Amino acid sequence: MGLMRSIELFVGAGGLGIAASRSGFAPAVVIDWDKWACDTIRENKQRGLAPFAHWNVVECDIRGFDFGQVKGPIDLVTGGPPCQPFSLGGQHRAFLDTRDMFPQAVRAVRTLRPKAFVFENVKGLTRATFASYLEYIRLQLRHPDVVVRDGEPWIDHLARLEEFETSGSHDGLHYNVVMRVLNAANYGVPQRRERVFIVGFRSDLAFDWHFPSPTNGQDALLWSQWRSGEYWDLHRVAKKDRPEAGSGRARALKLASPPMEEPWLTVRDAISDLPDPEHSPEKARAYHDHRFMGGARTYAGHTGSPLDEPAKTLKAGVHGVPGGENMLRRADGSVRYFTVRESARLQTFPDEMVFHGSWTESMRQLGNAVPSLMAEHVLTSVKRRLTQTS
Repeated sequence: MGLMRSIELFVGAGGLGIAASRSGFAPAVVIDWDKWACDTIRENKQRGLAPFAHWNVVECDIRGFDFGQVKGPIDLVTGGPPCQPFSLGGQHRAFLDTRDMFPQAVRAVRTLRPKAFVFENVKGLTRATFASYLEYIRLQLRHPDVVVRDGEPWIDHLARLEEFETSGSHDGLHYNVVMRVLNAANYGVPQRRERVFIVGFRSDLAFDWHFPSPTNGQDALLWSQWRSGEYWDLHRVAKKDRPEAGSGRARALKLASPPMEEPWLTVRDAISDLPDPEHSPEKARAYHDHRFMGGARTYAGHTGSPLDEPAKTLKAGVHGVPGGENMLRRADGSVRYFTVRESARLQTFPDEMVFHGSWTESMRQLGNAVPSLMAEHVLTSVKRRLTQTS
């Protein structure tokens, strides 16, 4: 498959951008206004690390970026727009929160007219209280030429979009749009992390497409742990050191045959080859960003990630104690914070990648990111569909 050109909005630490590059897209430009995230990308670019070495990173407020200056056709627009979804009470406000960046994603699509776009966001966007907001996003992306008028309240713009959608007369630029919440653990990521993906194809291409099927499953992990024992044998865990069998073993015993998909990957799968930064700090120094961070403690609702399950969702470090749930819970019940390197493993970022800023700042970048491998499954499927008739 030949290279297609893409643009990455709100690139952050680069989860989607890495996935796009690995899927065969060549980013013409990647954009973010966050200095630390841009410094992370620039440093990895300077070090010649693929795929950053070929990225043109622009640090700016996207609201001032002129998409018209991009030369040549763009096949794909990607990004994770920061948004401030409002509740039902917020619907009475006349205008959208100025921190909402989805209008900029729509502007990019309207200006660049890509063959496809892939946007992702937090699962919370799909909550019932945000239903009108999500439909507003969908209809704007479906009909990007139906532009909000100066001074027009968002609810009036939504009404115009609904009228246009139901009129059956869709002249101009429009996209066929689908949305789905995906769990990263189901796509080979050693972390339970749910994100909503919004994918659109330009309607004149008349493409049919569906989200890729999961490749990994919980039952397959439970089978390998409690039926075949392959999981423990692989990691050379003696029977006396294995965790007590709980509901997982009971569920595994009900399985009639081995599941066809691959097992979910666990924290142990992801980091067992790394030296423990607390007990072996000298060995840990051989790895980028693999330093022990003290102060981890448990409290109600924050108990860390068990070693033999996919990690809990990494947080951006602003919930509760620093790092929130970003902790490993060892077999003996003790906890420590994940290092930046371990967190990058849990997000399926390259081992050679370095992160700019303090532990807290690096964890913010990682906690806001989409797991690269999960995004790669989606983008590879999109790329395959685009190249079938291009």
